[in-house]
Amino acid sequence: MLNKESIIGIKSRLKNLKSKILYRLDPIKESRNLGVKIGEKCRLVGFVNWGSEPYLINIGNHVSITSSKFVTHDGGLWVFREEEPNIDSFNPITIGSNIFIGTDCIIMPGTIINDNVIVGAGSIVKGELASNSVYAGIPARKIKNLEEYKTDISENLIQTKNLEPKKKKNILIK
Repeated sequence: MLNKESIIGIKSRLKNLKSKILYRLDPIKESRNLGVKIGEKCRLVGFVNWGSEPYLINIGNHVSITSSKFVTHDGGLWVFREEEPNIDSFNPITIGSNIFIGTDCIIMPGTIINDNVIVGAGSIVKGELASNSVYAGIPARKIKNLEEYKTDISENLIQTKNLEPKKKKNILIK
């Protein structure tokens, strides 16, 4: 016979599994159900981990986030837990509009990413990121503005969006 703790554990795991299935079906809708405030024309590519307080995350319009993690609390308080067992520290995360966040980024508590920003893959982001900029690294630092980025990549731009896969492949192989 199952005890009360076992039943609670099973219910928790089932709820988590249900959320993961719903996320696969419609990641924006399920993220909103978790409490994340997400604007219009956004996309989530891969699994985005919203952490334990998703309701502290606010995302603007036209934002693309690839498999990354959001942290809204300070787990380092663990070292004080014995002397102050009930303390916690939380900070919201605010993401502006027209943002791209690359794969495997970690967005730390209190981060503000202003409009028109690219965050490079693998970055750890903390603090305020200025508009119209590209950031990357650990910790994330401004590496250029958007105009410099566009100039730097201009030689490699190819019109392949919305092409059939076979046509795209043929263009890329040439």
